[in-house]
Amino acid sequence: MRYGLIAGNGRFPVLALENARKLGHEVVAIGIQEEASREIEPLAARCHWISLGELSRLIDILKSEGITEVMMAGQVKHAKIFSSIRPDWRLLKLLAALPRKNTDSLIGGVAKVLEVEGIRLTDSTALLKPLLAAAGVMTRRKPSKDEQADLEYGRSIANALAQWDIGQSVAVSSRACVAVEAMEGTDAMLRRAASLVNGKPLVLVKVATRRQHFLFDVPVVGVETIAVMIETGTTALSVDAGRTLMLDREELIKRADEVAVTIVGYEANE
Repeated sequence: MRYGLIAGNGRFPVLALENARKLGHEVVAIGIQEEASREIEPLAARCHWISLGELSRLIDILKSEGITEVMMAGQVKHAKIFSSIRPDWRLLKLLAALPRKNTDSLIGGVAKVLEVEGIRLTDSTALLKPLLAAAGVMTRRKPSKDEQADLEYGRSIANALAQWDIGQSVAVSSRACVAVEAMEGTDAMLRRAASLVNGKPLVLVKVATRRQHFLFDVPVVGVETIAVMIETGTTALSVDAGRTLMLDREELIKRADEVAVTIVGYEANE
């Protein structure tokens, strides 16, 4: 198969490109200059660079490469999307027509523009299906009774918020919602939560939005997530099974086991 890959930050695009090479797929990478790592260059068949907001240039590159299917891999910080972006004429026109100024509306609008140009936005997890979270406890240590209660309470809140495209995560301590993720991202949210609980342990609940597709904004956890959990006194993590990417999965679980962090995958309807 031949794909285009729009690369944001983190390990997601690197791992996707590595796996594409193993599978024999040809992938042309389009790196977002403000976000993506230069690690993507040697892994792609060809690599182009664009700035946030260059929608016309993105379309020109995809057409010149003969790409009709493109996926998004890696994060673009929400705050940058809405504060640092310098839109070209095509994106400016799209932004003016959006009913809501959130990520869902923006990426959904970009997908429609690409479709008009004969380019389909495809499943961003297509190259990394084995890294999707499993159901059940994935670490040696199971949640304690208190952690289990906090995780279940956190999921009730996170699932209620999932439909609003606010954020993917909440931090809970002693059945109290300490912090809700917004544009700052999960790591900053956890640090904010830790500053409010005076050393009490936290649990982190991360859920996927209730879209029926994986075109963008797929929840991701990795070794860095465990590092921030240790820093902030967060002892348990829950994710949506089959809907959350666990990057460097074996290393992630090994590290969690070393520091006695527990990770649980829940079915989305639980």
